[in-house]
Amino acid sequence: MNFTQRISAAVLLLTALGLAGCAGMTRQEKGTATGAVIGGVAGNVVGGGLLGTAAGAAVGGVIGHEVTK
Repeated sequence: MNFTQRISAAVLLLTALGLAGCAGMTRQEKGTATGAVIGGVAGNVVGGGLLGTAAGAAVGGVIGHEVTK
């Protein structure tokens, strides 16, 4: 497992643990958070690096927010 894969795995784990505390969130907030996580992972896979991850998370968050309106 290379460095990038380890970082990605750590981010996924921390995000999953963070989302475990989402019991008080609205449906739309959960959709935004879920979209950001999925988008971040997709952005890392497609674009690689921090910029790809951040861009993917931003786009995914917006999509998740809009889909759950």
